Amino acid sequence: MEKGKKQIVMSGIRPTGFLHLGNYFGALRNYVRMQDEYECYFMVADLHSLTTHPDTKELKGHVHRVLAENIASGLDPDKAALFCQSHVRETSELYLYLNMLAYKGELEKTPTFKDKVRLQPDNVNAGLLTYPVLMAADILLHRAALVPVGKDQEQHLEIARTYANRFNHRYGDVFPEPQAFNFGQALVKVPSLDGAGKMSKSENQNATLYLADSDDLIRKKVMKAKTDSGPTEPNSVKPDYIENIFLLMNLVSEKDVIEKFESDFNNCVIRYGDMKKQLAEDMVKFIAPIREKAESIRTDEKYLKEVMEKGAEKARKSANATMEKVREHMGLVY
Repeated sequence: MEKGKKQIVMSGIRPTGFLHLGNYFGALRNYVRMQDEYECYFMVADLHSLTTHPDTKELKGHVHRVLAENIASGLDPDKAALFCQSHVRETSELYLYLNMLAYKGELEKTPTFKDKVRLQPDNVNAGLLTYPVLMAADILLHRAALVPVGKDQEQHLEIARTYANRFNHRYGDVFPEPQAFNFGQALVKVPSLDGAGKMSKSENQNATLYLADSDDLIRKKVMKAKTDSGPTEPNSVKPDYIENIFLLMNLVSEKDVIEKFESDFNNCVIRYGDMKKQLAEDMVKFIAPIREKAESIRTDEKYLKEVMEKGAEKARKSANATMEKVREHMGLVY
């Protein structure tokens, strides 16, 4: 890598469902840190969403909302390229070329494909089968070195490396091998309020805190979090669902507040009703400014159009440089 040149980071955000606290602490907060240190391409994956959501009536609204929530969470369109996948036509061209290097047998074995087939047996389209190829095209198009992915996406990244290597082997070196970007200890799994698993865009909406939730809804959801009658022995081990409440508190509450409830728990005098009230108010204080900012951005279509155009321009410049190399190496320049 040239001295002084920033490493390239690429990541995609699907415009389906509302962003929630898990998205914020699991991904968005890290994106915000990255934009100062890396050359970042953050893409709204509208083409990906077509594989499972072919009806596009609400797509524009979803794209606007996901952009607004990302900007409200701290992404700066002047620092990172924040763009829409379909605005960068070169993606489709590279996707086509990579499909020639992708084999039906291996695509059918992808666990995410098997899951989707089970979930939507009447809509097993070619886009669904070649989803990992499109994902590889998104990453390789910018010759990204680093891709922030969750554990569940690491296999897709492995596939992207396979295609990069196949292309390089057949046509000559164009693509670096993308690696998973890992923040180590900074990766946070945000627990769901019902004590079962983590917060999710689609599963159990009452146990997930969304960045668009109203103050009252946040209070209502937090107050329903599972608790018990409290510990009977000093310094007991916390049950999972109680540990979860402390984990959530660690994300949004002041240190002295957390220490007070830790001490109350260890001394068997904890009142979970008071703890949940405190957590609810701290959550409101945390989420409300993001929600309000996102709402004002979401309704400003002129601004969002400018953001998407600015982002697409940066992304196209990077994509174009890659595709010139790709066509040249493939011998498609006549």
